Amino acid sequence: MNIILVENVDGLGTIGDMVKVKPGYGRNFLVPQGLAVEANPRNVKELDHQKRQLERKMLKVLQATEFLKGEIEKVTCEFTLRASEEGRLFGSVTSMEIAERLAAAGVEVDRKKIQLDEPIKALGEFSVPVKLQAGVTASIKVKVAAAE
Repeated sequence: MNIILVENVDGLGTIGDMVKVKPGYGRNFLVPQGLAVEANPRNVKELDHQKRQLERKMLKVLQATEFLKGEIEKVTCEFTLRASEEGRLFGSVTSMEIAERLAAAGVEVDRKKIQLDEPIKALGEFSVPVKLQAGVTASIKVKVAAAE
Protein backbone atom coordinates (compact mmCIF):
# COMPACT_ATOMS: atom_id res chain seq x y z
CA MET A 1 0.00 0.00 0.00
CA ASN A 2 1.37 3.44 -0.93
CA ILE A 3 0.82 6.32 1.51
CA ILE A 4 1.82 9.97 1.81
CA LEU A 5 3.20 10.96 5.21
CA VAL A 6 1.51 13.94 6.86
CA GLU A 7 3.84 13.88 9.91
CA ASN A 8 7.42 12.74 10.46
CA VAL A 9 7.45 9.03 11.36
CA ASP A 10 10.65 7.57 12.86
CA GLY A 11 12.10 4.83 10.70
CA LEU A 12 9.69 5.55 7.84
CA GLY A 13 10.19 9.08 6.48
CA THR A 14 9.44 12.77 6.75
CA ILE A 15 6.46 14.97 5.87
CA GLY A 16 5.52 14.73 2.20
CA ASP A 17 7.33 11.45 1.50
CA MET A 18 5.45 8.79 -0.46
CA VAL A 19 6.31 5.39 1.02
CA LYS A 20 5.16 1.81 0.57
CA VAL A 21 3.97 0.03 3.73
CA LYS A 22 2.08 -3.14 4.51
CA PRO A 23 -1.69 -2.62 4.13
CA GLY A 24 -2.49 -3.39 7.79
CA TYR A 25 0.10 -0.88 9.11
CA GLY A 26 -1.21 1.87 6.86
CA ARG A 27 -4.93 1.17 7.24
CA ASN A 28 -4.96 0.34 10.97
CA PHE A 29 -2.28 2.65 12.40
CA LEU A 30 -0.89 5.42 10.17
CA VAL A 31 -4.13 6.68 8.60
CA PRO A 32 -6.31 6.58 11.79
CA GLN A 33 -3.55 8.31 13.82
CA GLY A 34 -3.44 11.13 11.26
CA LEU A 35 0.18 10.37 10.38
CA ALA A 36 -0.52 9.57 6.72
CA VAL A 37 -3.10 9.63 3.93
CA GLU A 38 -3.63 7.08 1.18
CA ALA A 39 -1.67 7.83 -1.99
CA ASN A 40 -4.57 8.00 -4.42
CA PRO A 41 -4.28 10.19 -7.55
CA ARG A 42 -6.13 13.10 -5.90
CA ASN A 43 -3.85 13.16 -2.83
CA VAL A 44 -0.70 12.84 -4.98
CA LYS A 45 -1.82 15.78 -7.12
CA GLU A 46 -2.60 17.84 -4.01
CA LEU A 47 0.86 17.04 -2.55
CA ASP A 48 2.56 18.18 -5.77
CA HIS A 49 0.55 21.42 -5.70
CA GLN A 50 1.50 22.09 -2.06
CA LYS A 51 5.19 21.45 -2.83
CA ARG A 52 5.10 23.94 -5.73
CA GLN A 53 3.42 26.57 -3.54
CA LEU A 54 6.00 26.03 -0.79
CA GLU A 55 8.86 26.38 -3.29
CA ARG A 56 7.44 29.66 -4.60
CA LYS A 57 7.01 30.98 -1.07
CA MET A 58 10.58 29.99 -0.14
CA LEU A 59 11.89 31.70 -3.28
CA LYS A 60 10.15 34.96 -2.33
CA VAL A 61 11.48 34.74 1.24
CA LEU A 62 14.99 34.07 -0.07
CA GLN A 63 14.85 37.06 -2.43
CA ALA A 64 13.63 39.37 0.36
CA THR A 65 16.34 38.05 2.67
CA GLU A 66 19.07 38.59 0.06
CA PHE A 67 17.86 42.18 -0.41
CA LEU A 68 17.96 42.73 3.38
CA LYS A 69 21.46 41.23 3.49
CA GLY A 70 22.61 43.76 0.89
CA GLU A 71 21.09 46.62 2.87
CA ILE A 72 22.72 45.44 6.11
CA GLU A 73 26.17 45.06 4.55
CA LYS A 74 26.06 48.62 3.17
CA VAL A 75 25.79 50.04 6.70
CA THR A 76 28.79 50.71 8.92
CA CYS A 77 28.01 51.27 12.60
CA GLU A 78 30.41 53.76 14.14
CA PHE A 79 30.70 54.28 17.88
CA THR A 80 32.79 56.91 19.67
CA LEU A 81 33.26 55.97 23.32
CA ARG A 82 35.58 56.79 26.17
CA ALA A 83 38.53 54.43 26.38
CA SER A 84 41.66 53.86 28.46
CA GLU A 85 45.16 54.40 27.11
CA GLU A 86 45.49 50.64 26.49
CA GLY A 87 42.47 50.70 24.17
CA ARG A 88 39.91 49.17 26.56
CA LEU A 89 36.48 50.79 26.62
CA PHE A 90 34.78 52.21 29.69
CA GLY A 91 31.60 50.30 28.96
CA SER A 92 30.86 48.19 25.88
CA VAL A 93 29.02 47.98 22.57
CA THR A 94 26.11 45.53 22.74
CA SER A 95 23.83 43.97 20.14
CA MET A 96 21.05 46.32 21.28
CA GLU A 97 23.16 49.38 20.45
CA ILE A 98 24.09 47.91 17.06
CA ALA A 99 20.39 47.24 16.33
CA GLU A 100 19.58 50.86 17.25
CA ARG A 101 22.26 52.18 14.85
CA LEU A 102 20.92 49.93 12.09
CA ALA A 103 17.39 51.21 12.74
CA ALA A 104 18.67 54.79 12.56
CA ALA A 105 20.17 53.92 9.16
CA GLY A 106 16.78 52.59 8.02
CA VAL A 107 17.40 48.84 8.40
CA GLU A 108 15.18 47.05 10.91
CA VAL A 109 16.83 43.96 12.44
CA ASP A 110 15.83 42.14 15.62
CA ARG A 111 18.69 42.41 18.13
CA LYS A 112 18.42 38.69 18.88
CA LYS A 113 19.52 37.92 15.32
CA ILE A 114 22.78 39.82 15.81
CA GLN A 115 25.30 37.09 16.68
CA LEU A 116 27.52 38.94 19.15
CA ASP A 117 29.03 36.36 21.53
CA GLU A 118 29.99 38.98 24.07
CA PRO A 119 29.86 42.79 24.07
CA ILE A 120 32.67 44.61 22.28
CA LYS A 121 35.03 46.11 24.87
CA ALA A 122 37.98 47.21 22.74
CA LEU A 123 38.78 49.81 20.09
CA GLY A 124 39.00 48.81 16.43
CA GLU A 125 36.98 47.42 13.55
CA PHE A 126 34.82 44.33 13.97
CA SER A 127 32.68 42.21 11.68
CA VAL A 128 29.51 41.05 13.44
CA PRO A 129 27.37 38.31 11.82
CA VAL A 130 23.58 38.66 11.58
CA LYS A 131 21.58 35.47 11.12
CA LEU A 132 18.63 36.06 8.78
CA GLN A 133 15.86 33.80 7.45
CA ALA A 134 16.45 30.91 5.05
CA GLY A 135 19.97 30.28 6.36
CA VAL A 136 21.34 33.60 5.05
CA THR A 137 23.99 35.34 7.15
CA ALA A 138 24.98 38.99 6.70
CA SER A 139 27.85 40.81 8.40
CA ILE A 140 27.83 44.29 9.88
CA LYS A 141 30.96 46.44 10.05
CA VAL A 142 31.31 47.94 13.51
CA LYS A 143 33.97 50.63 14.11
CA VAL A 144 34.76 51.65 17.67
CA ALA A 145 36.87 54.78 18.15
CA ALA A 146 38.06 56.61 21.26
CA ALA A 147 36.39 59.85 22.26
CA GLU A 148 38.67 62.86 22.57
